[in-house]
This record gives sequence, structure tokens and C-alpha cells, in this order.
Amino acid sequence: MDTAIFSPSSLFHDEEDEGRDVEEADNGNQLQSYIERTHTFPGVVLTIREFSFHQFNANLLWPGTFAFCEWLSQNRSLLEEQHVLELGSGTGALAIFIRKSFGVDITTSDYDDEEVEENIAYNCKANEVKILPHVSHTWGETFPVSEPDWDLIIASDILLYVKQYPNLIKTLSFLLKNYKGRNMKSEVAGSSQHRRLVTVSGEEFLLQQPVFLMSWRRRIGGEESLFFSGCEDAGLVTKHIGSRVYCISPRRET
Repeated sequence: MDTAIFSPSSLFHDEEDEGRDVEEADNGNQLQSYIERTHTFPGVVLTIREFSFHQFNANLLWPGTFAFCEWLSQNRSLLEEQHVLELGSGTGALAIFIRKSFGVDITTSDYDDEEVEENIAYNCKANEVKILPHVSHTWGETFPVSEPDWDLIIASDILLYVKQYPNLIKTLSFLLKNYKGRNMKSEVAGSSQHRRLVTVSGEEFLLQQPVFLMSWRRRIGGEESLFFSGCEDAGLVTKHIGSRVYCISPRRET
């Protein structure tokens, strides 16, 4: 397994956090432990089940999710009438928050792992949200949807493993460059793009679909610069548009 840029253990709740620890059989061979916690998001409280371990940290609710939810709440025009895909959904908390708070059409996606998908479905039901559509996909591999129609792709805290950057960029490039909006199915991909003027942090921003919005807090060492430069090399444009929020879109001819 790749080594993270930093130790994730320092970011999570300590042993005194409230929650319910449980152990259950995993495929009849070993015990998988998890804890159910209540978390306060902007305007809503969610109950999220988090597993004790997953090889790609898809088991935990990362701190950046809360900051991103706050930012999205303040800039909700970005989400209006959008068909959304979340990469690296993990527990599903971000997608559940968005669906519950804004009624947005959102699909979850994460590493091709049955345990992750089942846990997202569990958390949906625990928060009285209809089970969200889910795409199991390991970054870098062939994407299971040949004509992606998601207007907006989002993610939070997904730049942990430097060796995964090329795979993530490959997946992002496919999703952004092969986009066909729901009312573009009869058109040549990329022949026209949807433009929306939205307000971001008090300033007008031209949103040209498709785009990728990512929340990420810079780490000591700055290894994430390899991701941004890799995106530029792949024909993608990156822009910092808010506190810890980056917008990535296909490079377009002017």
C-alpha cells in the first residue's frame, strides 16, 4: 500500500469521542470493527458509520469534508440543477449531506470494494436518504460508464497517496473530456458546453460544464503540486477559487 503524505491518525477523533463501537463478522473469517458517530454539518446532523480500517482510507470521515460542506452551503448556486458525481466518497457523508440538504441528483463513487459500497448504502438508510446510485471504480482503470454525463464532479481530501496521482488524473481526464450532458446525447462530445454564471464567495464566476471541484488543505512538503502539474500536463486547467477549494476543467480552445 502507498504511504500517505502525512499520518491520517492525527486527524481523527480521540478515544473519548462519543459513538458506538461494534464488531461484526467479515466474510465469516475475521471481525471488522466500526463506530457510529453523530456529526454536525451546516443545518443538519448526520449519523455516520466508520470502519476501523480500509487499505485506501475509504473507511473514515475526513475533517476536510466539514469545511467543504460549509463552503458548498455558502456557494450553493454551484449545485443548483446539477448532475453530480463524487469521487472518493468513502463513508458517503458528503454526498448524503448534499442530497439531504439541497435535493441534488448525486452519485457516489469509490474504490471497487463491496464493503465500501455497502457502508455508503447503510449510511444513506441511517440518515433517511434513498440509497444513492453508486459507481465502483478504481482510479486509472477503464471507467464503467462510456459516456459520462455528470456536469459537476466533486471530491474532498483525496490527494493522500502520491503514487495514485497519475491514476486519479487519468480518471478525471476521461470524465471531463468525454462529458456528454443529458441534453447533449445527440451531439458530438465537446461540440457545445453549458455555461452558467454563478456567484462564488461574493464574486461572479463563469461555470462551464463539466468541472471538477475539490477541497484540499495544503500539506507540509507540498507534494500535491505534483497533482496540479500533472493535471496541466494532461490538458486540464486548475484554478484556486476559494478557501481550500480548487476548480479543474478541460483546457478549451479560445
